[in-house]
Amino acid sequence: MSTIHKLADVAPCQIGEGTRIWQFVVILEGAIIGKNGNICAHTLIEGDVIIGDNVTIKSGVQVWDGARIQDNVFIGPNATFTNDTYPRSKEYPTEFSGIIIKHHASIGANATLLPGITIGEYAMVGAGAVVTEDVPAKAIVVGNPAKIIRYVD
Repeated sequence: MSTIHKLADVAPCQIGEGTRIWQFVVILEGAIIGKNGNICAHTLIEGDVIIGDNVTIKSGVQVWDGARIQDNVFIGPNATFTNDTYPRSKEYPTEFSGIIIKHHASIGANATLLPGITIGEYAMVGAGAVVTEDVPAKAIVVGNPAKIIRYVD
């Protein structure tokens, strides 16, 4: 059974067994969230989002339409996802460019991920990094723009 805090706002969606949804989380209709996850306070998950099993999303994260997060991913506090390449007020793209985060990747606190990028398996994005292009599997990236500094052993 999943646990949903009484102060969360969860629309009809799929939430896997053992996932914990904390206070002030907003989940829009249609989202799919796997089992044994931890969605911390003040998180927003839009409806066209798929989140795998054993995913931790720390406080202050907004996961926008088109995002696909695979199993065993960690997303640090206030990480910023984007999905619109050319955002303008009251102008919407015909399709959003979601972000893909592959299994076992970690995203550091306050990192910014630009639209349409993929973070590879076991990759690590450093705190505060601005990711402007795909990150290969097992790469560790830091900085603005994010650059590879080494690979995970």
